[in-house]
Amino acid sequence: MIKTDLIIIGCGPGGYKAAEYAAHNGLQVTIFEREHAGGTCLNCGCIPTKTLCKNAEVLDNLHEGETYGINNCSFDFDFSKAIERKQQVVETLRSGVETLMSMPGITLVKAEAQFKDAKTVVANGVEYTADNIIIATGSRAKMLPIAGIDLPHVVTSTEMLNLQSIPKRLVIVGAGVIGMEFASIFNSFGSEVTVVEFLKECLPALDSDIAKRLRQSISKKGVTFSMQSGVKEITPTGVVFERKGKEETVEADLVLIATGRAANSDGLNLEAIGVNVERGAIVVDDNMKTNIDGVYAIGDVNARMMLAHAATFQGFRAVNHILGRKDDIRLDLVPSAIFTHPEAGCVGPTEDQLKESGVEYKCRKGYFRANGKALAMNETDGMVKLLSDKDDKIIGCHVFGAHSADISQEVSCLIARETTIAQLRDMVHTHPTLGEIVWETAMA
Repeated sequence: MIKTDLIIIGCGPGGYKAAEYAAHNGLQVTIFEREHAGGTCLNCGCIPTKTLCKNAEVLDNLHEGETYGINNCSFDFDFSKAIERKQQVVETLRSGVETLMSMPGITLVKAEAQFKDAKTVVANGVEYTADNIIIATGSRAKMLPIAGIDLPHVVTSTEMLNLQSIPKRLVIVGAGVIGMEFASIFNSFGSEVTVVEFLKECLPALDSDIAKRLRQSISKKGVTFSMQSGVKEITPTGVVFERKGKEETVEADLVLIATGRAANSDGLNLEAIGVNVERGAIVVDDNMKTNIDGVYAIGDVNARMMLAHAATFQGFRAVNHILGRKDDIRLDLVPSAIFTHPEAGCVGPTEDQLKESGVEYKCRKGYFRANGKALAMNETDGMVKLLSDKDDKIIGCHVFGAHSADISQEVSCLIARETTIAQLRDMVHTHPTLGEIVWETAMA
C-alpha cells in the first residue's frame, strides 16, 4: 500500500489545480486520471471549442471584407486544417498539464481509481491511502431517451470536435451553452443550422432579455431556431419534433445532442463508503466536503456549477479546508461566458430572478452602438444590463456583444469588492475600449 497526504481522482481543471495548490502548501499528492490530463475542458470542451470559435471569427471577418475595403476577396476553407490546429492546441496544453503534474510533491498515475474504503483507493491492482480524498471526475454528455438517438449520424460535443467534414445540414437538440456555441461556429463554417429547444428561450441561466436579443442576433446570421419544441424521434434523414401541438420534421445530415451534462459519479464504488449521491451528483457542503469525513467532491461531479473555473476554485476551497485555512473565495459569485458570435457573459442574479424574489433593485442598460470602439470594430450589436440593489451596490451584470466575457469579468470583481454604482462612476476607464460601456451604463 502506498501512503500519501492527499489523493485526487481526476486530472481536469479542478483536480490538477488542486494538486498544484496542495503541493505548494507542503502536501504530498497522488492524482489519478484514466484518460487524458486536462479533463473535459481541455480535451473535448472549452479549449478545442474556443479554438474553432477563432476559425469561425476569421471566416466571418473575411465575409465582411468589403466593409474594411477588401474587395473581390476569394478563399477556400480547409476544415481539416482547422481540426488539425485544434488538436495541436489541445496537445500543447495537455503536455503542459502533464509537466505540471511532475513537479515535486505530485505523482500522476494514469489509471482508473475506485474506492476500497473511505481512506483507500485501488488503481491497477495497487492500493493507495490518504487521510483526505478529493473526487474530481467531471461529467459526460447527457443523452435523453429519444427514439433513434443511437443512429450513427447522432453525435455529442466530443465527436463534433473531431469531424472529418462540415455537415451540410446540422440539427442541434438543445439551446444551452454547448448548443449555441456550436450553432454559431458551424453557421460560420457554412452549415445550414437548425436548433430545436424545448424551453421558451435559449440559455436559461442568462437574463431572458439578453438571451432573446442574442438569439435574434444569431438568427440574422442564418441559424434557424425552433423554440418550445419537443423532439419525438430522430430518423436517418432528420429530426421529428412537436411544436404547439403540431408535428414538424427538419432534415439533417448530422444531429448534435446538446442537452446538458451528467456527473461522472458511477464507477467509483461510492456505495462501498456511503457517499450521498442525488440524481447522479455527489452532495457536498460549502467546503466541498461530502457526508464522509475526509472525502470531498469538486467540479462537475457535484453539479453545483458545471464550469471549469468553478471547479478550480472549489478545489482551492477543499484544499484550504483540509489545511484548516480560511479564504475569501466567493463560490456564490462565478461569472460565465458563452462564446457565440457575438459573445454573451453574465455574473450574479438575472433581472427575472430578482423580480421573482421580490428584491428591490435598479436596472441600467447600455448599448454597444453608442460606444466608439464597438463602432470601430464593426461590432455594434450588443447590450449591457447592470443591476444594483437598494443600497446602490452592484449585484449583477448580463451582457451580449463583443468581448462580453471580459466585461462580465470586470463586473464580477466589482461585485466581489461590494462596489456601488457611484464608486464605479468615479473609476477611470481607458478610451476607447469596450470596457467603457460598463462605466457609461453606470453614468446613465
